[in-house]
Amino acid sequence: MYRFQVKAPTQNGEMICIVGSTPRLGLWDVKNRLDLNTSGERYPTWWVDLELSLLASQESEPRIEYKYVRITADGNVQWESDENRWVPIEREYLASQSSKLIVDDGNFGQTHTYPYGYLEQAIATKSQLQNQGANQDPLKILVIGSSVAMGCSAWLLDGWASRLGRALQDRYGHQLVNRSQLGASVTSTIERLPSVFTAENPDIVIIALSLGNEGLAHCRPHDRWAVQRRFESGLLQLIKMTQDLGAMPIVGGLYPHGDYTSEHNWLLRDTHSRMFSWGVPVLDWLDVLDNGDGRWNPQISLDVGHPNTIGHRAMFEAIDLDIFDLNHDRLKLLQQELLNSKSTEDLTIYKDLNGFQILANPEAQTLRIINNSDYSYNITPTWKALQEALKRKSKLNSGTYIAKNDELGTLPLLTINSDGSIENKIRIDAGVDWQYCSALKFFAPHNSQILYYDGNLGILKEGDRQIRVINESDEEYNIHPMWKEVRSALAALPAGVYVDNSQPDAPFRTMMVGEKGLESRVKAPVKSSMIFQYKCQLSEINRIAILPLGDRCAARMLLYKMEYDGPAFPFDLTRSTNLGDVADIVANDFRDMWNPEYLHYNSDERRLYHSKWSGLSFGHEVEDSEDPINNMQPIYDRMRTRYSARAKRFLYTLEHCDEVLFIRTGVTNRDYVIDLIDKLKIKCKGKPFRVLLISEQDGDEFANILHLIHYDLHFSPDWMYDSQDYWMECAQKMREILESLGVSSQNLFWCPPNP
Repeated sequence: MYRFQVKAPTQNGEMICIVGSTPRLGLWDVKNRLDLNTSGERYPTWWVDLELSLLASQESEPRIEYKYVRITADGNVQWESDENRWVPIEREYLASQSSKLIVDDGNFGQTHTYPYGYLEQAIATKSQLQNQGANQDPLKILVIGSSVAMGCSAWLLDGWASRLGRALQDRYGHQLVNRSQLGASVTSTIERLPSVFTAENPDIVIIALSLGNEGLAHCRPHDRWAVQRRFESGLLQLIKMTQDLGAMPIVGGLYPHGDYTSEHNWLLRDTHSRMFSWGVPVLDWLDVLDNGDGRWNPQISLDVGHPNTIGHRAMFEAIDLDIFDLNHDRLKLLQQELLNSKSTEDLTIYKDLNGFQILANPEAQTLRIINNSDYSYNITPTWKALQEALKRKSKLNSGTYIAKNDELGTLPLLTINSDGSIENKIRIDAGVDWQYCSALKFFAPHNSQILYYDGNLGILKEGDRQIRVINESDEEYNIHPMWKEVRSALAALPAGVYVDNSQPDAPFRTMMVGEKGLESRVKAPVKSSMIFQYKCQLSEINRIAILPLGDRCAARMLLYKMEYDGPAFPFDLTRSTNLGDVADIVANDFRDMWNPEYLHYNSDERRLYHSKWSGLSFGHEVEDSEDPINNMQPIYDRMRTRYSARAKRFLYTLEHCDEVLFIRTGVTNRDYVIDLIDKLKIKCKGKPFRVLLISEQDGDEFANILHLIHYDLHFSPDWMYDSQDYWMECAQKMREILESLGVSSQNLFWCPPNP
């Protein structure tokens, strides 16, 4: 019994039918069509069962050709494309009638080069049922992988593994058992391997997984590197698990995907080349399947993720069967040779007379640096004797290495080149004993959850309350809430305050995580691994917000240089010379600040002035390509969007922080200051606040005003633009002022970009 099925969304009254090359299928006459069925549970799948036993004995042709037809409610006929579908007549199967054969034709109108069909009930493969061949000492081979390893999208699931099983049975008498699983990933396979291994007790394990099932094709662009790193570390773990269980591992190679782009292809090829350095056999499939851009060669795939029968055949034919020319004695000999080559002891790579030495363990892929001398050493690429020794002896895989005995995350990373040498410069102080291992071990699924990775910066969740930040690059990484991918990735952590205990008082080493992710700025030094541990709830920290109150943009520029800036607020790009205007604007929640009825354009000054608050003007709102004299509407629209968002952030910050520090620059008078503070008392609703006034005025004028701190200083934004040195000098002075007021990166309230 063949069941033909196709997915076809329809309108009320429409039918899907099949017409084909045999009398039972109407001999291409739509009047003699065969109607398909559907149901509420299976729609839009339509199907029909055909008994073909009699046909098999009568037909000389080895296959049936056919098309699906849509019949509309008014009787119109819609054929599929000109290309016919076809299926082979499986006479041996029809004679046994062991199970219904499902012909899965995919979507209406989309024909395939080679059909896809499978038996409704799973049956044992021939390789499992046949007697063993001439080999008196056959091996058992376990395939553990995903849907492609199962044979999905090949006719009768006769995929590469099934073909391999028959070939190994015929040539060597080996038995192949396929325990692959739909949708398998490295993580799920790591969980399954011990129980599957115990049940089957194989001699060889073929690990056949793909980057596709890790989500590479359709994940967010900033997650692609994390997918690659998780896949590679997971495969290495599976290889190690297989060896520890006493079997020989073989890795199934990578294959294309119909939705891969050029970046996917780069990652695919990068992993492909690295797999051949792992010291285990690899079934090399990529070049026979790939079109050069990471996608399938024409005519060899059924869908974006699976090869068809032709593709599976190509995968099988690419396998070197000599890999399996083994018996138990030969396999044990190979494993013993491998074991002997895997020294459990460190090999001395370099040693001098002062007590400085470097050791490596190629098996464990570790490097140890010991300095028992009284001097500090600098490892550089120009240290020829050391680098040549590393190239000859270390046998380390290329990549990033992290100190595994670095509990606080204070030691620099190592970058190992493809030739085994150390790429970066590091200082080795007297008395150290550093033990490095590949960063892949930290990215392994059983060690961490990758929250973010872009090829340089990795953020790993190591348990519920510990975060590791790895910077593999030669540049400092500035991690902040405006970086939306990182901010949202950290939402996977319990909300709270996380601290780098190696430098708890250092700037930007406190990570604050809220319900929506990162809420503070963190800096990751060059070639570093930092560990952040949960300290307390956010409510246990008194978070102070800084809200500039204008004059000009001096406060904004200084906070920017200190990296305390965060999202812009309403006064940052305005000129507000009258403090009374500012007090009135804040008291009225910024209503009318960007109202076109109060704005007028001065073409000579290229500024917009406000008629309600005469001291308020805007100098950065007109773009060079615009014509404000004849058409102000685009400018008004942009100002409404920009300033309403800034006002929202200002008011959100005021409501959600624990304490506020308002900053105002520029000359003013006592009455305006008192008026401002009176209005802020109402606005803050009992929340503690202070006003930092920075103006070139005698402090006596502002004596005894509660909530006010005055500094007799002048910060000129014009001079800052002209001189970086002056800008930095002013920023350092502002930092000192804020620190004296108890404000630092450890308690600064960061407003989210979209509150």
